[in-house]
Amino acid sequence: MSTTTAPLTGASTIQSWLDDPAGGAALRGLLAQGGQSADALAPIAALPLHNLVAMSGGAFPQEALDALVAQVNPDGVPAEAADATPKTEWAEKITAGRFTGQTVIVTGAGSGIGRATASRVAREGGRVIAVDVSQERLDEFVAAHAGADVVALTADITDDQGVARIIEAAGDRIDGLANIAGIMDDMTPVGDVTDAVWDRVFSVNVTGTMKLMRAVIPAMLAQGGGSIVNTSSEASLRGSSAGAAYTASKHAVVGLTKSSAFMYGPSGIRVNAVAPGAVITNIEAKFNSALGAERVRTGMAVMAPPVLPDRLAASITFLLSDDGVNVNGQNLASDGGWSAA
Repeated sequence: MSTTTAPLTGASTIQSWLDDPAGGAALRGLLAQGGQSADALAPIAALPLHNLVAMSGGAFPQEALDALVAQVNPDGVPAEAADATPKTEWAEKITAGRFTGQTVIVTGAGSGIGRATASRVAREGGRVIAVDVSQERLDEFVAAHAGADVVALTADITDDQGVARIIEAAGDRIDGLANIAGIMDDMTPVGDVTDAVWDRVFSVNVTGTMKLMRAVIPAMLAQGGGSIVNTSSEASLRGSSAGAAYTASKHAVVGLTKSSAFMYGPSGIRVNAVAPGAVITNIEAKFNSALGAERVRTGMAVMAPPVLPDRLAASITFLLSDDGVNVNGQNLASDGGWSAA
């Protein structure tokens, strides 16, 4: 039996499990079976253990979580403890009807921040044009939101024909655009960056963002308003969190955001960006440069712990919605205070 005051459950933090003699042994044993160590959990130790189910991509199923809880609580867990949420854990609160009657395009909707944003818009009554390059991820998203007004569309935002299909699917009225699709670079400094990495990162992160913005502007002008939210990054605020290509691309996104906000603000179109800090997504960061790895890891020493994408969706949907009515041309840091360090 666990020796902590309260029973260990899926709502207990990973750190609480690791600190507990019985819980730590059980969790480390499970990790060892998969060839992992507890060190891999250090960046997310403040999160509840149940988050691993969604984050692991099937490697840590609900059955494994239930077995762990049963192992350290052989006498069972009181109902009130099983349903408890740690005071430090944020709980999403849906605002019913916030997007009712609105059509919102969300790119990267198959996973990560894009999926969380598309999900929140759909659950708050909006019609979502969910765009991703993966049909499999979109199918799973649609299945998880039965009854919601979702149009799933596979498209490449760097391709003009793909962009045209997105606009066609949206129809005559487009109230919001969440430009979330993006890719990471390989952490190389400018002296090592290849043309291939530079061109690919800018193609998706900047040109793709611009193409969709350009495509929705006519509808928004015709209807007298709209809201565009681009995804920048902590890399748009500092030079120490990525390689040259990604950092430059996200600075470019901010410039595009501010220019567009200035140009179209008088027409009722708000254009803002959200700069995420560390977020648990499927975007993989690779280190193809020893210098890049050393410098970026040094810069990340004061990084706030990574969070789940629903926290970013809260910031993005605020700006998309009428709640952000007086916000235009801003690059909102949604990074747990990383940029303040």
